Amino acid sequence: MAAPHLHPLLDNGIQQGTGGFAGGKLHCKCATDKVEVTLTGDVVHNHACGCSKCWKPEGAVFSVVAVIPVDNLKVTAHEEKLHIVDESATIQRHACKSCGVHMFGRIVKDHAFKGLDFVHVELSPEKGWQAPQFAAFVSSIIEQGYDPKGMDAVRGRFTELGLVPYDVLSPPLMDALAGYTYAHAAK
Repeated sequence: MAAPHLHPLLDNGIQQGTGGFAGGKLHCKCATDKVEVTLTGDVVHNHACGCSKCWKPEGAVFSVVAVIPVDNLKVTAHEEKLHIVDESATIQRHACKSCGVHMFGRIVKDHAFKGLDFVHVELSPEKGWQAPQFAAFVSSIIEQGYDPKGMDAVRGRFTELGLVPYDVLSPPLMDALAGYTYAHAAK
């Protein structure tokens, strides 16, 4: 069986980040009047995500998404083109009304990850961002129509790339969620 097409940033091998990256700009896919988001500093927890909510480039089975502190993200051009995809969702994904690209996702309610914005550094022309670290919600691609018979190949490809495939988030992120739940249940 041929290697599955996961995502353009993954299919030809992972390009490692430079460490201590200063940041850069993300742009939507519009031909003109592009939405621009400026990130100050590097991202963390960059990962492949198989959930049905994350934006994926055409033909990709996974998104590649990372987080950055809210204070390190600023919309610097054409903010008027942004809208929230699903206001009931925990992550308020701000997408371009014209091309549909998700520029950032922000959590506004009480949550362990409040204060972090979710971004797709593939939308940046700059190189050096943190490389993907793991794969999350891998089995969720089945819910979107991926043939379950191909899942061994998907997990195998992630393993070849050095990304541990999880059907949830990575253990440190799951620990953060559990710790947050415990702390709030004790109140």
